[in-house]
Amino acid sequence: KYDVWNWGDELKITPLIIIYLYRYILLKEYVIVNSEELCQVYRCLCDKTRLRILNLLSDGALCVCHLQEILNETQVKISKHLAYLKAHGLVESERRANWMIYQISNKTNPILEKNLKCLQDLVSEDPTFKNDIKRLHAMDTSAACCPS
Repeated sequence: KYDVWNWGDELKITPLIIIYLYRYILLKEYVIVNSEELCQVYRCLCDKTRLRILNLLSDGALCVCHLQEILNETQVKISKHLAYLKAHGLVESERRANWMIYQISNKTNPILEKNLKCLQDLVSEDPTFKNDIKRLHAMDTSAACCPS
């Protein structure tokens, strides 16, 4: 189980936060942000589905239909998580005909950038994240909904 402490709502200590604390506090690689911005990012990172989505999007922009297939989740669940990530500024979207294409936000967020790097460490150790990337690379993304 990933939860160590429950701080209310959805903010919980996860392995990603522990890695962050180790790398960016103990190793003196500080990132200066206000506490609200920090909480905003960590609320998004405390859910495994959202971590999986961010992991997949770190490889490039994807359509909701591909995220749905890779994660084996309903369109409603994927869309709700994407809406949450978008509302907190971690992802952005673009409509292409009937499809919504999502990508990691181009707005510079140092906390998000550092944590996405930590997420890559988790990917190498967690079988769920490894499998997601494997399924993404095996998928045909040449459909009309996919970015070129």
